[in-house]
Amino acid sequence: MANLPEKEKLVRNFNRCANWEEKYLYIIELGDKLPESSESLYQPENAISGCQSQVWITMHPQPDNTIAFQGDSDAAIVKGLIAVVFCLYQGLTAQEIVALDVRHWFEQLALTQHLTPSRSQGLEAMIRAIRVNAQALS
Repeated sequence: MANLPEKEKLVRNFNRCANWEEKYLYIIELGDKLPESSESLYQPENAISGCQSQVWITMHPQPDNTIAFQGDSDAAIVKGLIAVVFCLYQGLTAQEIVALDVRHWFEQLALTQHLTPSRSQGLEAMIRAIRVNAQALS
């Protein structure tokens, strides 16, 4: 996740985009920064239900108690949205992930009002799954 910006930098970069076309391109660019996924990611137990596109996410506790993420999607925009979510959660412990109100960050990005309803539902499904998994890890 070293390639992904911290939350504050994500907001700054997002707000520097002149229009929504540039913001979509930035989201796709973020998705391209996700590390190459191993074959073990693409297992049925890692699939996120509720997404129109195929989405896979795994979470692994690290020695410092933070959670490492791996994720991928078959759709470029959705892969970028995974990267945005990972930006918000990177470097956090399972307890901090459960406690973080991502709506605050989505408001700063003005993201949800520019997504199709199915993408918004998929984004919510990703966040729910991450929070449930973090709860189980805490």
